[in-house]
Amino acid sequence: MKKKAYLMVLALCAALAITACGTSTDQKDDKKPAAEAQDTTDKEDSGSADSKESEETDSNKDSEEAASGDTRLVSVDDVSKYITIGQYKGLTLDNSVEAVTDDMVDGRVQEELQNKAEEVTEGTVQNGDIVTINYVGTKDGVAFDGGTANNYELTIGSGTFIDGFEDGIIGMKKGQTKDLDLTFPEEYSSEELAGQEVVFKVTLQSFKRAPELTDDWAAKNTDCKTAEDYKKEIRKTLEEEAKTSAQNTLRETAWNTVLSASEVKEYPQDDLDTAKTEFKTLYENYAKQGDMTLEDFVKAQGISMDDFEEQSSQYAEYKVKQNLIVQGIMDAENMTLEDEKSLGIQNELIKSYNVKDIAALVDKYGQAAVDESIGLLRVEDFIIDNATVEEKVTAGDTQGVDGDDPSVDGSSAEGTVDEELETAEATDMVPEEEPTEEADSASDASAE
Repeated sequence: MKKKAYLMVLALCAALAITACGTSTDQKDDKKPAAEAQDTTDKEDSGSADSKESEETDSNKDSEEAASGDTRLVSVDDVSKYITIGQYKGLTLDNSVEAVTDDMVDGRVQEELQNKAEEVTEGTVQNGDIVTINYVGTKDGVAFDGGTANNYELTIGSGTFIDGFEDGIIGMKKGQTKDLDLTFPEEYSSEELAGQEVVFKVTLQSFKRAPELTDDWAAKNTDCKTAEDYKKEIRKTLEEEAKTSAQNTLRETAWNTVLSASEVKEYPQDDLDTAKTEFKTLYENYAKQGDMTLEDFVKAQGISMDDFEEQSSQYAEYKVKQNLIVQGIMDAENMTLEDEKSLGIQNELIKSYNVKDIAALVDKYGQAAVDESIGLLRVEDFIIDNATVEEKVTAGDTQGVDGDDPSVDGSSAEGTVDEELETAEATDMVPEEEPTEEADSASDASAE
């Protein structure tokens, strides 16, 4: 990920944490650092009595809500003065659902079986086993950087490491140590290791093996009576996941079509100021978690404070544009955040996030984020309901068992930041955790 765009992506993720996932359950509650940071942000914003700007903005919103009886997402009454909203009714949209293939079913079955793997105390490692190993890589008798790891978990046959490494572990016994004479590929990303002969001293700490899918296993470990019934259930699950994924994509497409066709005439200054304050406060809280100043935290991301201020402005403009569009469509179509359909969305959010009530979501993400989420989902539903949706089934991709992150050639599978920024649909709410020393070493050894 490009460092310069990192903060921008992160802020979008945090501010749009709920709406980014629609009503799916992909957003996990276990991301506590972000929840705490967001929670602190919201509480600080609402509790900053000494912030005149914040008080004035809140006062404006309160007066508007009192006059209309409805919650609004922007501080202005007449949205049309500030934005020209593109066509949002009568669109033609594709809803492409991926077909579930036999390979996808088999891959998911294997994943589930791998999750049920049990430690093997006797015998030797076989293809597909999950091993825990220590290893040291040397070149000309000297250990090279990134070639050492302890307690590294590896699925044999995943293709994670260079040719010969995983095959060399097959047949090993628990506690055994073995030297693997290997050669790095000529096209390997590390110039120092490309095409070089090395030795990996590997010690097998332990290994696990997935059970075989049989009628007996299915009957004992699932709600199905036979292996075939279990596969049918897996297929049904994959089909539901495909439908959910397609629906989320449809939502994104519907919204982005309107977003790109809309043009801001003028940004309400109060709304911009509020969004910029939110952005800054969010990062101040992230910095505090790391016992850092905001300046030091920003510097650690590889950008300057000028870049930070620029990204703050970009974030604010994006957020305000979104809220202007949503509020404008809701005004035009006589929708509110309190009407029956919006309350239905609210209930879906409660269900999706597995919380007791809406107050729990507000406590975690803040009132503004919850209101914005409900509004955006409400408008997306309206756009889709008033569009011509062409249903399509696409050819499914083969899906097998995912291996570990490192690739054999050291390449990265990251998506582009530009795409994330354009859609504002990134799902991670917090900066990626710094890898542990062991994990970092393992990654270098397998895919530098």
